[in-house]
Amino acid sequence: MQAGTDNILKELMRQALAGDKRAYAAALSGTARMLRPYLCKRLSNRNEIEDLLQEILISIHKARHTYDGQRPYTPWAFAIARYRLHDHLRAHYADHLRFAGELSEADNISATDVTESALSYESIKEEVQKLPEKQARILHLIHGDGYTAKEVASKIGMKESAVKVAAHRAYKILKKKLAE
Repeated sequence: MQAGTDNILKELMRQALAGDKRAYAAALSGTARMLRPYLCKRLSNRNEIEDLLQEILISIHKARHTYDGQRPYTPWAFAIARYRLHDHLRAHYADHLRFAGELSEADNISATDVTESALSYESIKEEVQKLPEKQARILHLIHGDGYTAKEVASKIGMKESAVKVAAHRAYKILKKKLAE
């Protein structure tokens, strides 16, 4: 990102925090132009990109009070965008994993099962149980019982972000084990 763009957005955000609504609109518009190529490289569906971009802008709006006008703007905005993208991808792949579980149930109904390549929670349940207790419980609640990260956090007395981090670490361990 060019230093000039960062300086412009930084100044617009400073003015916005001081109450200038036009500067705020310009800051959000400039932020959207800056983030769209980042999202286009990571997602293929145009509607998905635009929806996620709106979610990121809402997150920036909600977190605007945390922006320190003395620091660069673009790393702050990209950090928020990265977290929202990761949340989006986690939710997207969690839905696919649940859907794979539903498909495996349909496989049980069919007369012959010639392909055993569907990856579902049930197919990796034994590997999940070998994980550290907290990670195994979190994955079981999310993928076995269908709870959201927020619901799991409430259920086991953790912060939602901690649940997401633990799940992410568990996914990395499982990915490595399953690749072997």
